[in-house]
Amino acid sequence: MSILSDKLAQDFLENETQFQLGFLPTEQSSPLTRHLDQEFQRGSIYGVKNLQSVDQNVLGMCKRVFASEQYARLVECGLATVRQGGRVVFSGCGATGRLSILLECVWRRACATIPAAAQYADNAASIMTGGDYALVKSVESFEDYQEFGRQQVRELAMSEKDMLVAITEGGETSSVLGTVDEALRRNCTVFLMFNNPADVLAAHLERSRAAIENPRVTVLDLSCGPMALAGSTRMQATTSEQLVAGGALETILCTLIDAPIHDYATEFGKLLEELDVNAGVLADYIDFEAEVYKNHGLVTYFADDFLLDIFTDTTERSPTFMLPPFRKIDDTVSPKPWAFVKDPLYTTEEFWHEAMKRMPRCLKWRLEDYQRMNAPVSIQTNPPLVSPSELLKFPVGKDFCEDRCGGPYDSAVLITMPSISDKLLEAYGQCTSGFACCRHLHIGPEAQGNFPVVVNCADAPLRLMWHMAIKLVFNTISTGTMVVLGRVTGNWMSWVAVSNKKLIDRAIRLVAEIGNMDYPTACKKIFAAMEHITEYQQQHPGEPTPSAVQFALNS
Repeated sequence: MSILSDKLAQDFLENETQFQLGFLPTEQSSPLTRHLDQEFQRGSIYGVKNLQSVDQNVLGMCKRVFASEQYARLVECGLATVRQGGRVVFSGCGATGRLSILLECVWRRACATIPAAAQYADNAASIMTGGDYALVKSVESFEDYQEFGRQQVRELAMSEKDMLVAITEGGETSSVLGTVDEALRRNCTVFLMFNNPADVLAAHLERSRAAIENPRVTVLDLSCGPMALAGSTRMQATTSEQLVAGGALETILCTLIDAPIHDYATEFGKLLEELDVNAGVLADYIDFEAEVYKNHGLVTYFADDFLLDIFTDTTERSPTFMLPPFRKIDDTVSPKPWAFVKDPLYTTEEFWHEAMKRMPRCLKWRLEDYQRMNAPVSIQTNPPLVSPSELLKFPVGKDFCEDRCGGPYDSAVLITMPSISDKLLEAYGQCTSGFACCRHLHIGPEAQGNFPVVVNCADAPLRLMWHMAIKLVFNTISTGTMVVLGRVTGNWMSWVAVSNKKLIDRAIRLVAEIGNMDYPTACKKIFAAMEHITEYQQQHPGEPTPSAVQFALNS
């Protein structure tokens, strides 16, 4: 361990206590899945059943929340906001940022297809920490700075006519709390949604306490216990937030266009039962995808209406399991992502307009903007490339499919739900002639394709329960595949990236638990590992990044 890494470790221990989050339930290990890796070793179906068991905690939570005064106020205020010409604005970071974008876009899609809703298209909006670019590739460390969230509220020109629904799984994400602070300054109606007990957050974290105890903020506590994969809040936390926030948004639209109001707790419970019956199909698919990766093949998902849902899952795989992130078309050095997402119907530029029903909302910050926001020197000297033109460099349309095939195990997977479009099938066939293997995963009321997941969700303007179905399916697939490949120890992400302060803390706690050592010792090991990996990356450009956790445990 060098003098520098020792100093950085000591600084983290002494000065970053607000990011040492092991006391939060969302950061702890679920007793239900403590032996998740062993369950998958028995057979993937046992692992799938183990993963699915934790989703029952979401069902219990949503029954409580849907009956609460706070949820009723969320719907009531949202309805009043839209009727008065304001916007319901969702803000989030990482998985909740991608959820925020998804909620806005499903609203816009509904307004584009339902004549009675057309006038309301611009009454929903979203703020993703790092801008829409972060939907495709994580923007490292931006979540650590409240001022970045404040600036994105300013750029959206929020006013007293608007309503903010801030979503942070842990309840402590600085950039999201920054959007709360700025929205309050602008006299917006503000809601804050999170997945840890409000009293625990308020007792331990000043930044959370300031928002929770503000009488102008309506708090929705969606606590549902630890995640199936320890600390992976893209699992039950974001599932519950999508269900509650999506349920409120769909109820608002149903009321506006005089459509039936749904019982989301009952419908979600029915969906869980149906997915339980499909555990064997999900296990078979996990074994298929794991085999592709074991043989150094690539997987490319092709879809249309639900492509943004798949983005949410695939982008999260990079920091969660240290997989190569999505690669730009002009990047020939970085390793190709194991999984990628494409729409075979449109070019990349056409896709964004079709999927979002608006232009991408990316950041165009310059050096002087970062200086004014007092960004750290590391960001000022190397500002991230997150503009609209950079987003278009990810070939997510029908163009450049040949970059994903050619190897003996490179596979194309068509994702359809709830019905199958002849137009999509034809376009898929035109894009996949060079792939060694083509498979079809269908989620719908009828058994179709190579992997049929038979569920029958209620139809509604935002198609919320169908979006819940694909989220739960891909949570299981992506997590299960990584367990099979050995990137999970017990139920811990033993290959987690260390790209921000929260993830550094998570890596330290993981090393401490698995390595049977105290937190300060594990902290020093992680910072020494980070230094080693930085040197390795400089000497081996284009090579996969080693795991700091694995290096620390083996050093």
